[in-house]
Formats: sequence, structure tokens, C-alpha cells
Amino acid sequence: MKAINHYVVVDKIKEEQKKIGGLVFTDKTDTDNRYIKAKVVSVSDLLEGISEDQIVYYDKHAGHGIDIDDKHYFVIKVGDIVLVQ
Repeated sequence: MKAINHYVVVDKIKEEQKKIGGLVFTDKTDTDNRYIKAKVVSVSDLLEGISEDQIVYYDKHAGHGIDIDDKHYFVIKVGDIVLVQ
């Protein structure tokens, strides 16, 4: 699998459940967080500054999901990435 044009394929990183005052916050209840943490799986040859295996944060409304080899990935545009670790 190889991303082309200005796209990046990422794998979401599951965050640990948060406990605040005895309440458990899951992905569905954590609505304050606008950005999602993910690991880069594939990046286009056209892009600079982002490479495979880097951790990125992107807008949670960006991109679309795709299933490859029984694994769910997300394809996003490079412009939707807001932070690279």
C-alpha cells in the first residue's frame, strides 16, 4: 500500500480511557478533543516533513476510512495534519 498525491495513510492510536472523579471517559464521550493521534503508515513521495512511523495529530473530521487486510486505516490530506511529533 502506498499513498499518492497529497495523501497520508494513518492508523489511529487508541488512547487510554480517562477517569475523572470516578467517571470513565471513552472516545465517544471525549468530545472536547478535536484532534486525533495517529501513526503514519504510508506517505506520498511528493510530501516533505512527514515520514512513515511518525506520530501525527489530525482533525477528527478529516479523511475517510479504508479496510486493507482486515485492518482499518484512515486516508487524510496532508493539509489536515496539524502536528508532527
